[in-house]
Amino acid sequence: MPDQHSTLRAQRRAETQRAIQAHAVRLFTERGYDATTVTDVAEAAGVSPMTVYRHFPTKEDLVLIDQHGQLVAERIAATPATQSLVRRIGSALIDSATALTSGRHENNLTADGRFLLARLRLMISTPALRAKHLDNHYALQQAIVAAIEDDATDPETTFHAQAAASACLAVLHTALVRWAEDDGRAELPDLIAKALAAAFGDDIVDTRRDAGPPQPGG
Repeated sequence: MPDQHSTLRAQRRAETQRAIQAHAVRLFTERGYDATTVTDVAEAAGVSPMTVYRHFPTKEDLVLIDQHGQLVAERIAATPATQSLVRRIGSALIDSATALTSGRHENNLTADGRFLLARLRLMISTPALRAKHLDNHYALQQAIVAAIEDDATDPETTFHAQAAASACLAVLHTALVRWAEDDGRAELPDLIAKALAAAFGDDIVDTRRDAGPPQPGG
């Protein structure tokens, strides 16, 4: 069936992309971003440089490309349209961070969490990636706005959505940098919630997040 074949191709493509990116982030972390070539990444992943470029058009994309925009957009679409824009966007950012880092045991991050942390460190420490990271934020802003809009939006509604998204993403960036500086020990969703509350007030998000079951004697 054509649909089944298309699904299988998409799954294989996603798996190949994840494998290439995992090798790239590992090599960039071990050897340094500037000292590692796309050919080095291709050899480590067992593919040709042309295959790498089919999945990642530029070297920077090996670090920057992710599915965060889609994840946030899905969370926003699931929130009530009656809520304020900042509350909808903030909740989606917290929920997506929870999905990306959930499952940690005590202070140990999951594999996905460690990968996110490694990518974030590279973005912060590499000048070329810091500049391109702005493109990522713009793409995420566009995904957020598209998720908020309905079929008959007016320019004023779009402007409000863009402004709210930009403000929330600035807060997100602050939380992400703090998380990286803390070596991933803090709970990223909590940091995002605290940063949102600091910027917009305690009533924007529920900062009393579940910290797990009570400990004996607590």
